[in-house]
Amino acid sequence: MTLVDTQAPIAAREAISLSEPKDFLALLKPRVMSLVVLTAVTGLVVAPIDMHPTLAVISILAIAIGAGAAGALNMWYDADIDAVMSRTAKRPVPAGRVSSEAALTFGLTLSLLSVCLLGLASNWFAAGFLAFTIFFYAVIYTMGLKRSTPQNIVIGGAAGAFPPMIGYAAATGGVSLESAILFLIIFLWTPPHFWALALFKLRDYGSAKVPMLPNVAGERATRIQIFAYSLILAPVGVAPFLLGYAGPAYGVVSIVLGLNFLRHAFAVLKMADGDEKMLPAKKLFGFSILYLFGLFAMMLVDAALTAMTSVGG
Repeated sequence: MTLVDTQAPIAAREAISLSEPKDFLALLKPRVMSLVVLTAVTGLVVAPIDMHPTLAVISILAIAIGAGAAGALNMWYDADIDAVMSRTAKRPVPAGRVSSEAALTFGLTLSLLSVCLLGLASNWFAAGFLAFTIFFYAVIYTMGLKRSTPQNIVIGGAAGAFPPMIGYAAATGGVSLESAILFLIIFLWTPPHFWALALFKLRDYGSAKVPMLPNVAGERATRIQIFAYSLILAPVGVAPFLLGYAGPAYGVVSIVLGLNFLRHAFAVLKMADGDEKMLPAKKLFGFSILYLFGLFAMMLVDAALTAMTSVGG
């Protein structure tokens, strides 16, 4: 007992001593953070109220820090299953470059910082929304849903869909149909995106005992649900144009991207059972990232074009 008590702090100190700034950066999940920034900026831009540029930048920074904090808390809690999955085994905590205690402290500190910063820069409704989002991802999804239900991604996907609503709330102090549609696009996108990944990482999730849909319901049921969600997602992706808060350029791009998403989803649906290469699933996973970035980037471009036209007029 004494030996364990004396060695544990030493091991923790050794893990911290091996840590580099890039390891703590990795805890923030930079790729996820970039998507959060893009969608939060979009939510802020489509809001009918113009924020002061400095306050807008600080607000987006706070939302990005909050997303990073949630990622760090996720990696802290999931270190055990990350260690047995090839996709995540090299993450800082399971690889031993950052101690579990350091990751937890880092995540909690950034959570508090992000919420306070957003509250001071914009309003406390947006800050409370951010706090709830961090809690939803770190506690409800990571600690609860992820290991207990094959619908983990469906319900937990709400956490990743909240940033545009938070961006909108930062500008307006509330939410609206516009921000709800942006939420819905990401919410519906999440299942086909992650279930495509789960199809070609089936063994990884099985080894980690994470009840992803392909492991529980089987590949065929997963492929059907991917296509079903895609059928709903494609028209919802066009909704900003149909509802009048995105222009024709966005409308054209969203239709083209939506049809291509359906094309990839249909290819997944028609896959043969036991297909080891999983090429259609891999292609859908890759394209789904392009799809979401394309939609939100085009919405920003469309807003910029509209602003330029109104100034010119």
